[in-house]
Amino acid sequence: DLKSEMNKTRKLPLKKDTRASDSSQEDAIDQWARRRKQFKDSKKCSSTGGSSINSTITEGSINSEDARSVDLGLYSENDDRGFYTENFHSASWVFRGDDVSPDNSPRCLSKRPRPVAIRERTVKIAKGTGNYPWGFRIQFSKPILVTEVDTNSAAEEAGLQVGDILIAVNGTDVTSMPHSEAANLARKGPDILTMIVGSDISRYPNTPRPTCRGYLHKRTQSAILKGWRKRWFVLKHNGYLQYYKHKKDEGKCRPLEVTKLEGAEIGVDTSLGKPFVFKCIPQAGNRIFYFCATSNQEMKRWLEAMDKAVHPIHQNHVWVDVTLHNTTLPPLAIKNPECLGLLHQLDRSKDVWIQHYCILKDGCLYFYATLRSTPAQGGLYLQGYIVSEQSLGSKRSVIELKPPSEEFQTFYLCAENVNENKRWITALKASINKWLPLHQAIQEFMNRPLEETRM
Repeated sequence: DLKSEMNKTRKLPLKKDTRASDSSQEDAIDQWARRRKQFKDSKKCSSTGGSSINSTITEGSINSEDARSVDLGLYSENDDRGFYTENFHSASWVFRGDDVSPDNSPRCLSKRPRPVAIRERTVKIAKGTGNYPWGFRIQFSKPILVTEVDTNSAAEEAGLQVGDILIAVNGTDVTSMPHSEAANLARKGPDILTMIVGSDISRYPNTPRPTCRGYLHKRTQSAILKGWRKRWFVLKHNGYLQYYKHKKDEGKCRPLEVTKLEGAEIGVDTSLGKPFVFKCIPQAGNRIFYFCATSNQEMKRWLEAMDKAVHPIHQNHVWVDVTLHNTTLPPLAIKNPECLGLLHQLDRSKDVWIQHYCILKDGCLYFYATLRSTPAQGGLYLQGYIVSEQSLGSKRSVIELKPPSEEFQTFYLCAENVNENKRWITALKASINKWLPLHQAIQEFMNRPLEETRM
């Protein structure tokens, strides 16, 4: 009888120092794991509760800010492995670390260095015209932060993003440099501004997305109108090419046509006997687009941007990279866990309690079959969840993890006793509190007096 086996398992003793080796406890855990595996092989029950939590990683799921049921999972042939991440990817979150004071969140720029996961990239910006030829602002802080990127600017086309951290400018490290000196480095440098920038785990995927705007002549082959027509073209960050009759129509009118460039064929065309002509053959349909630029340099600019849209680089959110890496480690190899030990999770679809060895780290709860298991079976992203102690059925002390919206799943966990529950509740609250909703972080950021330099 499964329930009787579960009841026996729940009575396993758990010492407060769960790091200590206890062979009898581990043998009991291993014995339970074998029984659980036998049951799963016959019933195929989910190790993480009553919701399917596996899916492949897609660009849409990573970047959607308002999707209600985005489900980003740890891809595996084992159907029992995965992460429940719906709330994390339905909204933007900012990691503010151990210091939960608003003054020390990344968007509010702690003056102390924080150990964060950084993904670096190189951004090259061609100097434009006017008083602010690069089109972005940097804020006085350490490290220096990009606070604004002008629309239609060279900085936007180069893929610079608000929140990027300046690491080097034209080959000079600026991580400890006043922002005024960094600005002078840029102003006195060449017409191509080369910067190394980085984003920490509070950011979305920082793959430079293609963006390009400008007038091109488009060949028209309709039965009535033939020839070349000047149109305002916009290549968006999502890899879609659209065009308008005039530049002023962008943002005010619907585009005349929208074409997805991913998988398309692009290249220079000489068949028409006209200079600076290039073509695009979208993957869908059998249509060929012919474009004519005003110069060879302009044609190359468009071809380079379109090539990025044709061959997009799909990357995870940096935090997803961190957690997926941690799943490959043994439980005790995850550095500086906030809490660890045995927890039982309620599978509400079957009214049974499933036992895991759990590691809590920075708002992520990892599930392992035993203390010696590798990799993790899955886990929960807990950003935004509210933790409380509740009574449930015959249990007078249960940990309830309640989501900020009813559309997401509520989880119930139970430790070995009431004191262990309280220990976990305290740790869970502190871990979840390391994350701040983006809209709240932006509001705090905007309320602070800023000293900025426009570039």
